[in-house]
Amino acid sequence: MGLDGDEGAAAVRTALDVGYRHLDTAQVYENESTVGAGLAAAVEAGVVAREDVTVATKTWIDRLAPENVRPSTEVSLDRLGLDAVDLLYVHRPRGGYEAAGTLAAFDELVDDGRVGHVGVSNFERDDLDAAIDLLDAPLAAHQTEYHPLFWRPALREHAVDHGYPLVAYSPLAGGRVREIEAVRAVAEKHDATPEAVSIAWLTHKEGVVTIPKASSERHLRANLAATDLDLDAEDHERIDGIEREEELFPE
Repeated sequence: MGLDGDEGAAAVRTALDVGYRHLDTAQVYENESTVGAGLAAAVEAGVVAREDVTVATKTWIDRLAPENVRPSTEVSLDRLGLDAVDLLYVHRPRGGYEAAGTLAAFDELVDDGRVGHVGVSNFERDDLDAAIDLLDAPLAAHQTEYHPLFWRPALREHAVDHGYPLVAYSPLAGGRVREIEAVRAVAEKHDATPEAVSIAWLTHKEGVVTIPKASSERHLRANLAATDLDLDAEDHERIDGIEREEELFPE
């Protein structure tokens, strides 16, 4: 959401109030406390029940050595104010990541009830195959950059084939969807915004969910409503045919 402190916590509560039920954060974002405070405020006010909200965070690369996974997760839980997190991601398979040892440490957290499910982020197909083979439980999600200027069908196909969701981050290409002629044209056709078109294009692809950033109530409501925008086959073909550029968040 890009906000910290009381302002960020208020944005989290607003998101829950308008209907969001998934909160995504990460150790490296340095806003786990803000997300936790917003969730706590919403629960206390009766906006949501804790069990109705999926809370996800990610373990950064400098804490992925097997011996560091549990201590870093305990710190995250303390910041979030939770006894357990619903989904814990390997943020990137870099740094201290050791596939067998790191994922075994994640499995132990699931066994102990501190983590509900294990996900991965920014993985390639070989990394995904290894994770699926090594994890005790099914892989819960793969989070990766995915938008009209950068998308890889092979990763979506892998997700569909193996029965886990591909979670698309940066679905608005860092705001650049407004500059893409094909997206603007589809938006004009439907009397919608380019942002709504990008979100609809993603969410109607099999196996894909998305997590757009927003902080104001207006943008939160607009992003949520975008999932109801009905694009036709021609619209999808037009966006699929965009000459894609490099990813916004490379290694």
